[in-house]
Amino acid sequence: MNARDKREYGNPECEASLNDKKELKTAAREAGLPDLLRMLKLLFTGLAKISSFGFRVSQLSRISIFVFRLSFLVLLPLDAFAHVKGGEVIGLLSGMKHPISGWDHVLAMIAVGLWGAQLGAPAVWLLPVTFPMVMAFGGLLGLLGVPLPGIEVGIAVSAMALGFAVFREARLKLWLAAPMVGFFAIFHGYAHGAELPPGGNGLLYSIGFVVTTGMLHATGIAIGLIHQWPAGKLVLRLSGAFVSVAGVLFLWKAIT
Repeated sequence: MNARDKREYGNPECEASLNDKKELKTAAREAGLPDLLRMLKLLFTGLAKISSFGFRVSQLSRISIFVFRLSFLVLLPLDAFAHVKGGEVIGLLSGMKHPISGWDHVLAMIAVGLWGAQLGAPAVWLLPVTFPMVMAFGGLLGLLGVPLPGIEVGIAVSAMALGFAVFREARLKLWLAAPMVGFFAIFHGYAHGAELPPGGNGLLYSIGFVVTTGMLHATGIAIGLIHQWPAGKLVLRLSGAFVSVAGVLFLWKAIT
């Protein structure tokens, strides 16, 4: 018990608050918050190391990474959840974990960042911004239960198409690339929104999966920095082929 807790000990209202705080921390631990925070810390440490090697990163890319790092720092202290109800904690954590619960989501999200890195500015930041914004709309449709057929097929096709775009280093015009990314984002968002856990807070759940999606985009952008070297271009193209083939497997699973 810290000094503040000792001062509050003996006051019935404060004791109840302390008990709620302890229950909240326990719920957060059971929901996997420490493991999630360790994962995010490793991600941002890796991004920092990559940037330190002298790669040329656009100013907007640095701003995006800063925003994601700031989100991590805001979520770090368990005490920050002392004023939030348990259902809201579960909603936020479930939302953050959902995009990394399946390889179809993970590979497609990273592919968006890889493709943006290949295209360069302004696509390197516009595509990763377009996807979460439209995905939030798809998540709303899922939360409301609006019928939308072919969700799993759409997600699988997104991995196929985005992976193929990376493989071919497709130089689509921005007015074509952004709507394409946004179209696929609806399916991913709907899948996230439709799986809101019972008792979870819909708003915080949505914020959670949008934040994690942005982090996956940032990971793809960071990996895509190797595009400036001939060997790096080959690695990215092979990575795109891998994602596209994985999309074919996802599609086969979705239709069988």
